Order: sequence, then C-alpha cells, then structure tokens
Amino acid sequence: MKRLLLAVDRNEDRAVAQAETVIDLFDAGEAIVHLLHVFGDEPNPRGLGVHQLSAVRKAVDRFEAAGIEVELEEESGDPTTAIVELGEKRDVDLICIAGRKRSPAGKLVFGSVSQEVLLTTERPVLTCPVKSHEDGN
Repeated sequence: MKRLLLAVDRNEDRAVAQAETVIDLFDAGEAIVHLLHVFGDEPNPRGLGVHQLSAVRKAVDRFEAAGIEVELEEESGDPTTAIVELGEKRDVDLICIAGRKRSPAGKLVFGSVSQEVLLTTERPVLTCPVKSHEDGN
C-alpha cells in the first residue's frame, strides 16, 4: 500500500484537484492519504481544526466516495518545513501539492511553497494543475 501526503491550503479548487488526481492514479485499497493543512506561523485565531475547513471536507468527500482511506493531519509553522517533516515522519511514498499561478516576480517576492517543497524533499512530488474559474481554464 502506498502512503501519500496531500498538502492542502484553504482553496477548495486546489484541494479537489489534488484529490481527483490521486483518485485517478490510485484505486481503493492501494493508498492511504495523509491529508495535511498547515495553519501557518501565527496561532490559529479561530481555533479551527483541520476537519472544519471546507477545502479539507471537499477533498475528504471525494476520497471517501472513491473508497480511499484518509487520515487528517494539521500542523502550525512554516508550511514547507511542516510538509517535508510530516512526509519523513509518515514515511510517505509521494507528496502531492497544487501550485497556484503567479508571475515570476510574484514568486520571487512572495516565494512558493510548492517550489520550496520540490527543492527541499528527497521524496517524489506530484504537482496538480488546477482549473480556476478566474483564469478561464
């Protein structure tokens, strides 16, 4: 059985795209998904748990419908560090992330968690394209 780490933010379109990509690649019983949300460096102001985020719920619904086992994970701190460290801790076979469209200048100024994960981890990383209503895709 493959162990996958699916790192999601609060964007529902990205979380659903990631879930659907994993479902397309793995059948029920072939994989267990560790679905991770990182709340960031600041304390979680609303006290929300990962299970309360709509993006997480939508991804979980997709996995449950496909019969793929999901374990919810939440961390605080730097997203890149949290993703890479949990990947090591859970000994995952694959990290699944979804990027967002940014200009080269935007990536330079704001950084990119996806880019940092790709450069930091020694584990395979799957990046999922996202069809956004905003960009016409």
